[in-house]
Amino acid sequence: MIIYHIYPLGLCNALFENEYKEPVNRLKEIYKWIPHIKEMGFDTIYFGPLFESKFHGYDTTDYYKVDSRLGTNEDFKELCKYIKGEGLKIVLDGVFNHVSRDFWAFKDLQQYREKSYHCDWFNGLNFNSNNDRNDGFSYNTWGGYTSLVKLNLRNSYVCDHLLNAVEMWIKEFDIDGLRLDAADQIDLNFFNQLKDRCKSLKHDFWLMGEIVSGDYQRFLDRLDSTTNYALYKSMFSAFNSKNMFEYAHGVEREFGPYGLYKNRLLYNFVDNHDVNRIVNTLQDRENLKNVYTLMFMIPGIPSVYYGSEWGIEGTKHNGSDNDLRPYIDITKMQDNDLTNHIKELINIKKNSNALMYGGYEKINIWNMQYAFARMYDNELKIVLVNAGDNDFTFDFWYRNNHYNYTLERKSSKII
Repeated sequence: MIIYHIYPLGLCNALFENEYKEPVNRLKEIYKWIPHIKEMGFDTIYFGPLFESKFHGYDTTDYYKVDSRLGTNEDFKELCKYIKGEGLKIVLDGVFNHVSRDFWAFKDLQQYREKSYHCDWFNGLNFNSNNDRNDGFSYNTWGGYTSLVKLNLRNSYVCDHLLNAVEMWIKEFDIDGLRLDAADQIDLNFFNQLKDRCKSLKHDFWLMGEIVSGDYQRFLDRLDSTTNYALYKSMFSAFNSKNMFEYAHGVEREFGPYGLYKNRLLYNFVDNHDVNRIVNTLQDRENLKNVYTLMFMIPGIPSVYYGSEWGIEGTKHNGSDNDLRPYIDITKMQDNDLTNHIKELINIKKNSNALMYGGYEKINIWNMQYAFARMYDNELKIVLVNAGDNDFTFDFWYRNNHYNYTLERKSSKII
């Protein structure tokens, strides 16, 4: 898989707050993007949250409906048919840890309190306490935000409600996978149920969990992949501190001969809807192409966040993520050196089993230079990156062969 990540509420220029009025088909904006996504070489589109929500999509109010700011279920169904007809796969965001205060079961709880049939739907509910909304009760949240009410995933009715929704999206929209938001906060038994249901409906259905920190292995026992935040953080840190050893150590730890995840394909990225754009994170923008070379060529599933292929900027401001999730008029965008470089990387990766699925071996590492190999059966690929300020000659023996290549400053080469 080579993934193109879209945040639909932003890309489609939806209103910030959902007033639950007549649906407006803003999803039609995405049709303009499909030729670009295909021409770049991506094979999968990952849509950020598009279930009905109040604000940003991660505060779900209805798991069975497309957000009315984006359109109707029928609008999205037609879009899915078009995307699948173009040979692309579809991954959706599944936000199953928490819901909005506008979620129907929570509204019932507010109205009927202890008499509500849905008291057990929410985690940590306490009628002997209060919260900053003055509900006269308290509950567990995500991240301390009262607007994000944590579900009780040990309640079979809650699990059935979510699993039946997933089944609907698979059967009616033919989706191919889910990215599971806040996966490190979710009861692992729910993932067992989710995996069983999804794989019974589509054997190759892909489940990827958002894990920001900690050991990925206990999630990989139940899911197909996790976000690789460890290498995301070490990548820009290594470039900014001019210490490529930091990044190489992380890759070795994960994918080397004794790597923790050497036989698994983690989800690699350089930016997304939650973090500053890589062009703003990287201190030396001349190394932007090298960053993408590494992200694509190490083991794992590469992902590009919409707009970053052109090097657009975007940072958090006063805790707001809005600038990270912009509307972009694609008819005004023009390819540049970075766009063409990413396109070339995708083409190289897709045409190499070694780069798609192969093992990893470090060859050599310097402060700002890095050489490693990928191998699969009898195919061998060698990746050279010179992130330094001067030309550099890679001169080394590997597997009884001598290599000598001089790379210009801030450049890379795949042999």
